[in-house]
Amino acid sequence: MLYLCEKPSQARDIARVLGANGRGDGFLQGQGITVTWCFGHLLEQAEPEAYGEQYKRWNFASLPILPEQWKLEVKKSGTKQFKVIKALLAKAQHVIIATDADREGEMIAREVMERCCYHGQISRLWLSALDDASIRKALSQLKPGADTEKLYQAGLARSRADWLVGMNLSRAYTLAAQYSGQLGAKSGALSVGRVQTPTLRLVADRDAHIKHFEPVDYWDVSAICLPHDAPQTFKANWVPPKGKEGIDAEGRCIDRTLAQQVATSCKGEQASVLRCDTERKRQNAPLPYDLSGLQVEASRRWGMSAKQVLDVAQALYETYKLTTYPRTDCGYLPRSQHADAAAVFQALVQTDRNLSPLVTQADPSRKSKAWDDSKITAHHGIIPTAAKGSIERLSESEFFIYDLIRKRYLAQFFPAYEYDQTVIELDCQGYKFRASGRVDRVAGWKIAYQEPGDDTLVKSDKDAKTDETAQALPKLTVGDNVLVQDTETLQRQTKPPAPYTEGTLIQAMKGIAKQVENPKLKAILKENAGIGTEATRAAIIETLLTRKLLEREGKKKCLRVTAKGNALISMLPNAVKDPALTAAWEQALEAVANGEMLLEQFMEKQQTWLLKVLERAKAGAGGTTPEALATEFRPKPAQPSTAQSTDIPPESKICPLCGKAMVQRTSKYGAFWGCSGFPLCKMAVNIHTNTRRGNAT
Repeated sequence: MLYLCEKPSQARDIARVLGANGRGDGFLQGQGITVTWCFGHLLEQAEPEAYGEQYKRWNFASLPILPEQWKLEVKKSGTKQFKVIKALLAKAQHVIIATDADREGEMIAREVMERCCYHGQISRLWLSALDDASIRKALSQLKPGADTEKLYQAGLARSRADWLVGMNLSRAYTLAAQYSGQLGAKSGALSVGRVQTPTLRLVADRDAHIKHFEPVDYWDVSAICLPHDAPQTFKANWVPPKGKEGIDAEGRCIDRTLAQQVATSCKGEQASVLRCDTERKRQNAPLPYDLSGLQVEASRRWGMSAKQVLDVAQALYETYKLTTYPRTDCGYLPRSQHADAAAVFQALVQTDRNLSPLVTQADPSRKSKAWDDSKITAHHGIIPTAAKGSIERLSESEFFIYDLIRKRYLAQFFPAYEYDQTVIELDCQGYKFRASGRVDRVAGWKIAYQEPGDDTLVKSDKDAKTDETAQALPKLTVGDNVLVQDTETLQRQTKPPAPYTEGTLIQAMKGIAKQVENPKLKAILKENAGIGTEATRAAIIETLLTRKLLEREGKKKCLRVTAKGNALISMLPNAVKDPALTAAWEQALEAVANGEMLLEQFMEKQQTWLLKVLERAKAGAGGTTPEALATEFRPKPAQPSTAQSTDIPPESKICPLCGKAMVQRTSKYGAFWGCSGFPLCKMAVNIHTNTRRGNAT
């Protein structure tokens, strides 16, 4: 019996429960069982040239690229392990797929099995957590392989469709940009993708918003109020009445004279209490981190890139064994792991003695809302393990991430944070004022974030934005009067949105449903947590940076779109850069996974859509028709001529391949006319014979 896992760590956990403790080269074995593993996807889609010599050169004549028989190649980094798996599959009669319980996990296992021509019995181990109790439970409930085979079909559909979009549209819009002069010969290729292009558009739209933002002045009026027989004053703010002249749709006073009138009318006057309510509020500990939450927080605090956070979290997991699997989109934890709390506490203290006072206050028997099996996806939240390490071995960035993870975990073992929220509303000369205040009552889980010797409670972003609510308000009764001792008119100005950082861009990718109007597609994006996955978002951002479509700017490493990125976004039709495309795909892929649509039907729809987009790309290049452009870009056979150099057109001659100007050049063979788009276009005309040769790449 052979268990095929997605990664070595997963294989070790499963093998431990199975008793397969014997080590082999690329596998574990024992008790008549063998456990082996992939390293994620061992196979990758072949490059276009694998389907024909004509695809080595970039030209419109060779588009679209539509493989009839799809080809996969073994990744160089996985060659050795692939050979191990192939040899094991050749001897196996029963394979249990033990990869991640999702579409990609199914595909990772089955594409290897299909490549190795395995035809034996298949079962499925469906795991959402890798603690011993969860593994044992899943082992007792193996699924028939046929139950999840459709997930493989959906994975193939996703992979092939992504390839078609990336390979065809990247070539098409690079060529179109060159033809129209928007892309220079040394600018490199443009890159189009189902996820990366809507991500690029997010940044382009934000930059455009900032560039064209026109600030608006508005005015606030604040009042210092003194209750009767009370020595302590409090601050209240005027509430502009919506719909009144001088008040905009956002409820801001944009009439300075009106604001000054309110301040003058109320200063020194008595105000009557319309409302005074105090409510005790409870705030539970935030869930353990998922990967994107960790990336957002590290970006906000220290300006760390998404890839850097992923790499650090991976090192904490694989190298130091201090934390659990990082590439998760879930913050919840399996109930079976709650019993490990005491062992984890012990490991935390042995790893860092400075944590002892905090761990002592935590209650390992307390169970927060994070412990919920029904909400766990393929992986649970990122938490510390029971492995003992040494804090001195960690680099600064590793300690930062480890500290975030361990404090979120410890917060689960403290009571809720409680505070009293008070709201007072006043009427003064017909104008309404409101005061808000909050007083901490129970520190609860916020203790986990206190520094030793510091009693200050950590503030959330929301708390920081409403810092004025920290004031303590007096107990008043409706009808009481307070004196408005003083008033102040404050001039404000609206501000443009901040440029994206990698953290806020990841948030925007997860919340991209806000950009979609269609209710059904919006719901799909919400259900699938936006575009990209926890494992791919960092790589998508890095790809956009590497291909010079985005760039980092300033100390905060804000992300800005480049001229090249803007050119691409301006060229693309909305159908390519709209996140609704991903939602529509997910809807169709779900249908494939459920058996409601065949893989062939999905690919047929995909190809029909692709051909329409390609037609538009070709038509947009120089304003010519797709057919004419395809002919224009097809290399023409050389035809000898006896024309003299005097017959050669001037320097403004247009290249017959790409439409750029031809310029006179010299080589060891003498003078010739060459395309100014070299080296992307290698058209050359002999200056004496007028013989043409070359191609557009």
